[in-house]
Amino acid sequence: MNQRNWLTRLRVGLGKSSKTLSEGIAGIFQSRQIDPKTIEELEDLLITADLGPQVATNLTHSLGNVGASNTTTPLSIKEQLAQNIGKILQPLAQPIELISTNKPTVLLFIGVNGTGKTTTVGKLAAQLSQGGNKIGIVAADTFRAAATEQLQGWGERAGCPVFTGTQGSDPSSLVYSATQSAQNNGFDGLLIDTAGRLHTKHNLMQELIKMTRVLNKLNPSYPHGIIQVLDATTGQNALSQVASFKEAVPISGLIVTKLDGSAKGGVIIALADRFGLPIHAVGVGEDIDDLQAFVAEKFSEELLGLNNEVSE
Repeated sequence: MNQRNWLTRLRVGLGKSSKTLSEGIAGIFQSRQIDPKTIEELEDLLITADLGPQVATNLTHSLGNVGASNTTTPLSIKEQLAQNIGKILQPLAQPIELISTNKPTVLLFIGVNGTGKTTTVGKLAAQLSQGGNKIGIVAADTFRAAATEQLQGWGERAGCPVFTGTQGSDPSSLVYSATQSAQNNGFDGLLIDTAGRLHTKHNLMQELIKMTRVLNKLNPSYPHGIIQVLDATTGQNALSQVASFKEAVPISGLIVTKLDGSAKGGVIIALADRFGLPIHAVGVGEDIDDLQAFVAEKFSEELLGLNNEVSE
C-alpha cells in the first residue's frame, strides 16, 4: 500500500472524529468571533472528541491570535488547532526501529484484552521482516490457544519463526528460552506477545514484572522496549490503562489501534499530553499495511478534516 492509499484509509478511519469536530466548529464559529462564549463551546466540543479537559483548555486558550482577526472562520480555527495539536504530537512520533548493535532488538507488547495486540505483533513482524531482517515472534500468551494459532498464521505469512510453549506453561520460561535462541541464531528482532490482562489483576501484572526480570538477566538492556497497545474505541479509559500498567512496568511507547471504528481519535492527543510517551504507530484496519508509523502532522490535519487532497 502506498502512502496515498494509507492516508486515505487514515482519513476514513478518523472520519467519525473529524466529522464531530468539523461540524461542531462550523456550528460554533459560523458568523461568530472568538469570545468567552465560543471558547467555552469549543472547549466542550474538544472534550466530547476525547481530547480530555486539560488539552481542551490549553488548545482553546491558545486561539488568541486567531481571535485578533476580524476574519475568524471555521477554517482558520481548524488550521490553528491542527497546528497546535501537531506541536504536542510531533516530538512523540517515533517509529519502531531495530537497533544495529546488541542484537536482537527485544520488544515486549502489553495491554488489556481485546486491543488488537496479537494482530499488531503479527503485522509488525511482517513489516520488519520485509527489509531482510530476521524477526522472531514469541507467543507468550500460553493460556489462550487461539492467540498462538493466530501468531503462527502471521509467522507463516511473514516467514518468521514463532516460539511457542505448551498451553498453560510458564510464559516467563518461554520468553527466556526464546530470547536465548534468538541470541544464538543471529536474529535482528524478537517481538513478544503477552497475554491480554486487566490492570486490576494483581497476579497477572506480577507475571509481566517477572518477564522483564527474566529478560534483564539475559542482558541488562532487555527488553529494549515495552510497548502498550491501546484500542482507540475505549476513549478516555485508555488513560487509566496506561497509568495502571506504568505502575508495574516501565512503558517505553504506545501503539493505538482501531482508529477506523472510533469517534474517539482525539484520545491520542490526551495520551500524548498526559504521559509524553512515544507514539510508534496507529492502526486503521485489518490488513498488514493498515498499521503504519504515526505521523503527527498528517494525523492532526485529518482529525480536523483539513485535507481533501492527498499528494503522493
